Amino acid sequence: MNPPTPAETRPVQVFLPHRAGLPRLAPYFRNLWNRRHFAVELSRASMRSAHTNTFFGQFWLVIGPALNAAVYFLLVNVIRGGNAGPNFFMHLLAGLFAFNFIQAVMTNGATSVTKGGNLVLNTAFPLLLLPFSALRTAFFRFVPSLIILFAFFIYFDYFGSHAQHCVAATGVCEELNTIHFSPVMFMAIPAMLLIFVFAAGLSALMASVQIYFRDTTQILPYATRIWLYLSPVLYYADQMKPWMLKFEMFNPLYPLLGIWSESLVEGKMPPLTWWIASAAWAFGSLLVGVLFFMSREREFAVRI
Repeated sequence: MNPPTPAETRPVQVFLPHRAGLPRLAPYFRNLWNRRHFAVELSRASMRSAHTNTFFGQFWLVIGPALNAAVYFLLVNVIRGGNAGPNFFMHLLAGLFAFNFIQAVMTNGATSVTKGGNLVLNTAFPLLLLPFSALRTAFFRFVPSLIILFAFFIYFDYFGSHAQHCVAATGVCEELNTIHFSPVMFMAIPAMLLIFVFAAGLSALMASVQIYFRDTTQILPYATRIWLYLSPVLYYADQMKPWMLKFEMFNPLYPLLGIWSESLVEGKMPPLTWWIASAAWAFGSLLVGVLFFMSREREFAVRI
């Protein structure tokens, strides 16, 4: 029997982070597609755990965003002097719903890998499925808010055609802008697709950042609140101060929410420059977020 090895001479196995680098793209994306059902089931489990499959869970998904929009409308309407018409309310509603979707993707995507730590440590699969699962969850929570949006649209279209604002001091009344259906509103579909692509890139990027900086989720609520105030949600894009417009070229939500609101609410074709900028931000975000995530994915298990 050999004598026990002294502790000082025993080999020590040290696990270091894997060198960053992209895997082979074709096999990776093939494996990602073959395992897409895993992301779907993970998303469904997340929604069930949040009671979104019950009546009151679904009811809150519809009413919650509407109440949030009502609070902002009352606040902004008071600041504007109480003369905001149906068009502004619909602009606010559509903008807040889209922004809440992006915010939910960022928040859920940031914690998707850290919350799935047991899966990462014990199962071999493309980890990109985790932030994409968070993206699917946020999207299906966003869909019920469209019910509220179209309900208000129908109301203003049929019952708000003669809305007026009267000044008590002068007795002068003026007709407010009204909502009317236009075929251009179908351009909101590609606008929403670009927002979805942009959010997919943010989900992957935030998931990677959270691995290295665990306080990211603590900063996100404040960062997204500032982002909301700097984006054309609580006001129209053409109402921004001149000094703010100089920085809007660095704000991806300026063109993305611009084409969403212009087409859906105003029934106007957004400028071509907005479409080009939106596509550039959307696919640029997807490319940067996905490639950065994939390049760091192999060391996630060590850092969790």
